[in-house]
Amino acid sequence: MPYIRIKAYPKDDKTKQKVVDEINEIFKKYWGCPESAISISMESIDPSCWDKDVREKEILPNQDKMMIFDGKKKY
Repeated sequence: MPYIRIKAYPKDDKTKQKVVDEINEIFKKYWGCPESAISISMESIDPSCWDKDVREKEILPNQDKMMIFDGKKKY
């Protein structure tokens, strides 16, 4: 706990590593969990597939769970 799954447009490895490192630090700091409890995956999605494969299948059906939706805070 926790498992963080990130899907995003492709980026270079250095950028992906920086993002994952910062998310890891945030969860250690605010969630109070040990580093050994954190798992983070990063999946690159081609922009041409985003709407069909991610937005329609994962984002829209789960709007009630979104903390930020289309750039707007839901809290």
